[in-house]
Amino acid sequence: MFFSVIIPVYNRPKELHELLNSLTGQLFDDFEVIIIEDGSDLKSENLIADFSSSLNIKYYYQANQGQGFARNTGVKMATGHYFVFFDSDCIIPPTYFTTLYKAILERKLDAFGGPDAAEDSFSVLQKAIDFSMTSFWTTGGIRGKGSAPAKYQARGFNMGFSRNVYDEVGGFLDPNKGEDIEISIRIRKAGFKLELIEEAFVYHKRRNTLASFFRQSFSFGQNRVNVARFHPGAIKLVHLMPLAFFLGLLALLGTYLFNLSIFSLFLGLYLVWSIGLFISALTASKSIAVAALALVTSYGQLISYGIGLLLALIRR
Repeated sequence: MFFSVIIPVYNRPKELHELLNSLTGQLFDDFEVIIIEDGSDLKSENLIADFSSSLNIKYYYQANQGQGFARNTGVKMATGHYFVFFDSDCIIPPTYFTTLYKAILERKLDAFGGPDAAEDSFSVLQKAIDFSMTSFWTTGGIRGKGSAPAKYQARGFNMGFSRNVYDEVGGFLDPNKGEDIEISIRIRKAGFKLELIEEAFVYHKRRNTLASFFRQSFSFGQNRVNVARFHPGAIKLVHLMPLAFFLGLLALLGTYLFNLSIFSLFLGLYLVWSIGLFISALTASKSIAVAALALVTSYGQLISYGIGLLLALIRR
């Protein structure tokens, strides 16, 4: 078995069904699927019978431990040479494993990650969130194509590594607070080759409400500080930009009361950024609705991340 696909799931049987269905259409089929039910109330066990004839699939239920530790459980059950991790809210294109297999052999990769994309059937909100999570205007390019190869950190919704990597560096150290970033740093420090495979993308549904997306962004800010517990220096200048964005908005409000000249300067900077983001989103999505909503999701994302980072730094 070349690949072991490990999927932690928590109360998401409907999304897991869509993910498993997409795996049945893969052109490359030398893989097994391991489902780790991490303490769900809405269990997915009944789905396994639906796919037992089309997939080499295993199912294991455990008390809730968090997705990082659920992945570790999956690795212990796996028989493949490479472990591939997906979030349960992903849909996998038919050529994914063909692309991944080729890239691993040609580039001699020990570990890898892939980007995410929005499928045409996704809602306007999901497409706006996808833009906010992947755009240079909001992330500085650290989550995808703009990533420098030496600095790329894989994300848990679409990442993997070899059994040799696991044997040397071990599994995930944290249940759900930046555990994917932490292990990416550890893999690179151990001297293994970790790279982004741009063509190995997945369709990622992400959150389906603004409130849940902003809560997730808030937790991402806190998670970056948590990773720094294991790896001092994990907080780079680019990770402080959302905090600067949030503090800049506070300064904008303050200068309105005390200094209109400085207020005009701040306002101009935010207007230029907003126009640039809108044009970029419109060009990418070909949808005014998506572009308009991307302004809301991007402002909320940066503010939420910045506040989460700030509070975590204060509490550290």
